[in-house]
Amino acid sequence: MASRPTNGKSSNGRRPKLEYKGVFPAPPTPVHDDGRINERAFRAVLEDNISHGVHGFWIAGSTGEGPIFNDQQREAVARVAGETCKGRVLSIMHVGAMSTGSAVKGARAAARSGCDAISCVPPFFFRPNTRALLDHYRAVSEASGGLPFFVYNLPQLTNVETDPGLMQQIVGNVPNVMGLKHSAPNFAHIRMFADMGLKCFSGSGYLPLPALAMGAVGTVDAPLSLAPWAYVDLFNAWEAGDIERAKARQHEIKKYVDLVIMYGAPSHVCKTVLSERTGVDCGAPIAPINRLNEEERVAVLKAARAAGVLKAPVASRR
Repeated sequence: MASRPTNGKSSNGRRPKLEYKGVFPAPPTPVHDDGRINERAFRAVLEDNISHGVHGFWIAGSTGEGPIFNDQQREAVARVAGETCKGRVLSIMHVGAMSTGSAVKGARAAARSGCDAISCVPPFFFRPNTRALLDHYRAVSEASGGLPFFVYNLPQLTNVETDPGLMQQIVGNVPNVMGLKHSAPNFAHIRMFADMGLKCFSGSGYLPLPALAMGAVGTVDAPLSLAPWAYVDLFNAWEAGDIERAKARQHEIKKYVDLVIMYGAPSHVCKTVLSERTGVDCGAPIAPINRLNEEERVAVLKAARAAGVLKAPVASRR
């Protein structure tokens, strides 16, 4: 059974210090059929996760559909995240876009909305050389008004891998770089990034405990939004030195990851499950992102019920 979450007020009535470490779900972004952000549903998703003790969010990442948002959608998401998370948990707003101009607008919106930090994938489709990449990141970081900057290392989708050598150049040329989300296959780089003094979040919801052992400060991924209590309990156990409890949690993580990747539609799977749990319709992904058909949706809910994520464990609630 999960221990009670530690975010929110502590036993002495004071809020714990907010830090860039721990469990940072990458939630889906609910969207109406006409493309408008469903603000009520998005708040419900964030509140659901906050209630289970998460430490922050990675907003509008790949599962959150951020890379295909238009400027208005990105601004609305930043505003809701800033309002909902302020002073309670940390919000890292992903502003990556195909053009530098759009990413810059996203960075300004994040700062204006009270988000705590920004993140950014490399420019995609038109593969940048190192100079273009550094120029892009510099412009985005400067537009945020000094917010901490996290690189989003996702070479599987961007065709640009931020290895330790490139990361060293980014640190030397881009202001306010605090760390990165490392979703690349080379797990050993986590240790190298940590040795550089960077806050490295692992992008693997499947391997949170090994990542912590390698020097990661925490985990960012979509499965965390479906079972936040399990990931929070694992992190709390790690922090407390209770390795056996952390290992027990690690062994059960696979079922949450397997659920998210069903039918190659992680965004729609997450929206389907969270719609059921929160009672607020999160809608479907923006086209052309993969969607579930009705038969697949039924199968996802059956798998979610078996995994125990349609209703949170009582001990994890505040």
